[in-house]
Amino acid sequence: MDEPLRALLDRHGGLLTRTLATQVVPAWVLRHAVDTGDLLRVLPGVYVESCRTRPGRAGLAAPDSAEVAVLPPGSAGLAAPLSGSAGLAALRPELRHRAAVAYAQGRGALGGPTALHAWGVRRQPDDEPVHLDVPARSGLRSRPPHLVLHHRHGFRPEPPQAVTRRGLPVVRLDRALVDAWPLLPAVDRTAPLIRAVNDGLTTPARVGEALAEAPRLARRAELRVLLDRLSAGCRSPLEVWGHDHVFTGAQMPRLRRQFRVRIEGRTMYLDVYAERERVDFELDGATAHGDPRQREIDLRRDALLATRGILVVRFAHRRLVREPDRVRAEVLAILASRRAE
Repeated sequence: MDEPLRALLDRHGGLLTRTLATQVVPAWVLRHAVDTGDLLRVLPGVYVESCRTRPGRAGLAAPDSAEVAVLPPGSAGLAAPLSGSAGLAALRPELRHRAAVAYAQGRGALGGPTALHAWGVRRQPDDEPVHLDVPARSGLRSRPPHLVLHHRHGFRPEPPQAVTRRGLPVVRLDRALVDAWPLLPAVDRTAPLIRAVNDGLTTPARVGEALAEAPRLARRAELRVLLDRLSAGCRSPLEVWGHDHVFTGAQMPRLRRQFRVRIEGRTMYLDVYAERERVDFELDGATAHGDPRQREIDLRRDALLATRGILVVRFAHRRLVREPDRVRAEVLAILASRRAE
């Protein structure tokens, strides 16, 4: 490879745009690097050093029409180009995201499911496309199947609509959670939002404000229900299930979710707390308590709560999900017994 071109690639982490490269080397040097397979064109005007692709995933995207015109017939590696942005699939996530942002030329920010990956609340699978938010009249086009552009009126990839994370523009988390909601598989929809709230990255109220900015969002009602449950204090899918099927309704008193208690310098949060009866109902996840060490921690915690007269009752995931009516009856019986004492 041409030495100035290699030096430029090293300075920019193995990724170049045509505009940047031709400021340093002649256009024919760039075309030759593509022809010999040293560079992979992953998007129009965006190139990645081929050695940085994932093993077994290297491939070429469709070349620019200008490049086809100047390459000699039968050029190596270009006889059967792949279509669209197929080259993106050969890249690791961080490089894939950089390539998409480079393609936007300052007009886009990582959005939707890709923004959730950048925020650290959901790992985006390799077979999902990169999502970019761009202005409505940006002139940019999606490159299926691996790059999807969302054209938004009034959007600008800068604060307050976007922030910089790891050197890349990313849509603010509240809006990304809303936009990603109808795009995610059903089994994956709730976890990113719950994690973002649990990690203190956002609040149900802020996500609700972002939802108000998207009145035509698909599955809007389902998201609104989850936000209501999070506002009520639920902090896991199991707690949401318990709220809807066990701990609300006729005869059930008002219960506190994630009630904060401090004993002997230790702060604890009680899953579902009956304050008058001093009963803490803990909802144990399907895998959370298989470790004997975790069981020991739970026993010590329960004993500490007992010193303050708080009874701890634990319900396993299996019982909550498969026997909600029986669990509800037990809860009511326990509360009635405590009131009678």
